[in-house]
Amino acid sequence: MMRSLWAGASGMIAQQTNLDVVSNNLANVNTAGFKKIRADFEDLLYQIDREPGAPVEPDSMIPDGIQVGLGARVVGTSRMMAPGNLKVTSNQLDVAIEGDGFFQVTLPNGDIAYTRDGGWRMDGNGQIVTSNGYLLEPAITVPEDAVAVAISPTGDVSVLMPGDPAPQNVGQLQLARFVNPGGLKAVGKNLFLETAASGAPQIANPGEAGMGTTIQGILELSNVQVVEEMVNMIVAQRAYEANSKTIQTADDLLRIANSLRR
Repeated sequence: MMRSLWAGASGMIAQQTNLDVVSNNLANVNTAGFKKIRADFEDLLYQIDREPGAPVEPDSMIPDGIQVGLGARVVGTSRMMAPGNLKVTSNQLDVAIEGDGFFQVTLPNGDIAYTRDGGWRMDGNGQIVTSNGYLLEPAITVPEDAVAVAISPTGDVSVLMPGDPAPQNVGQLQLARFVNPGGLKAVGKNLFLETAASGAPQIANPGEAGMGTTIQGILELSNVQVVEEMVNMIVAQRAYEANSKTIQTADDLLRIANSLRR
């Protein structure tokens, strides 16, 4: 009977983590470039009271045996890398990736981070940066007197200067892709870091080597579907409630056993 208590408790803990994941998805429904997360579960060890396949006679064996599970746990959180909806902003520094790939960002410590958030800004020196001031990699600087910035589908960045009708190239966007993008480490601020699970980044220009293309004036939104997450929340709530009922039932059985009289 104690097994049911601990199995129910493990189920409640697992569903609590599931609800935490759903809550984080809903909190980031308006976060540009956010990729939703899914909690994955596995069953725990089994107590074998009767081994399946054990021989009972020379020509026969036990077909099923007795195996009692000890609950469940969260084995991992999978990040769903499906593209989010695209929003037209008409901002010349908003850039979406249509297809595979991540933008590269240089952190203050010199490390390279990766993001799908293409809402770029320009600092006081004309450098293209994130909303937190992290430099785009490779660095691109827009001249102070430029009147317009143009970004091609292949990542060429050019500007128009006063009195000159010909665009001037000022840089080239490069993208990174990974064998297992779900293995990237999320560090907040819409940034990911490379890990052993993600593999080393493959760097190329947009439109080359399997990379997506860049679209100027478009922003990729979160791929969270509110209705889907609401359903997931209901399922987590009901599963949590059902597991609590198993604990209550096991407790009632223990109470009945303790109330027996000789």
